[in-house]
Amino acid sequence: MGKVYSSREVIAILEADGWREVNQVGSHKQFKHPTKKGRVTVQTPVKELSIRDLKSIEKQSGLKLR
Repeated sequence: MGKVYSSREVIAILEADGWREVNQVGSHKQFKHPTKKGRVTVQTPVKELSIRDLKSIEKQSGLKLR
């Protein structure tokens, strides 16, 4: 079993990689990168993101979290 991430930790990792918040719809924050394509959506506030959510964030951002 891998590390458990909160939404706050994932957002910090994304921002360290250059992603910036561009929009928020309800409890979902959207991030955009100046050179990478697409957007990353993170649900907030969540103490423990599910494996499914982490996989989705990894796919959208190109980062490896697990």
